[in-house]
Amino acid sequence: MSRKSSASAARLADAAPVFSALGDETRLRIVARLCDQGPLSIARLSVGNNVTRQAITKHLHALADAGLVRDRRSGRECIWELEPRRIEQARRYLDSISAHWDDAISRLQALVEDD
Repeated sequence: MSRKSSASAARLADAAPVFSALGDETRLRIVARLCDQGPLSIARLSVGNNVTRQAITKHLHALADAGLVRDRRSGRECIWELEPRRIEQARRYLDSISAHWDDAISRLQALVEDD
């Protein structure tokens, strides 16, 4: 395996838990809400959802395991916030995939136009 494909495989393995965590609709909504509203408690994240606080907690722990959110104590509450570094890594990975697709489409277009 070449060094480049080995690095690519490592990046893929690193990114997989992020996309797996974001593949759940409830977790994606939680991330979107944290993006829009900033750090929130579990109680605030539960408002307006048809999901229990216990379920929200479970989803937050799955997001934390993927490195997407972190918590901090504020008195008796646990406040959850996004982990920007991990979100940025996911964005860069998607940008890389997009660039590969753009290159493939350009090659296909050149091939079709040459015939």
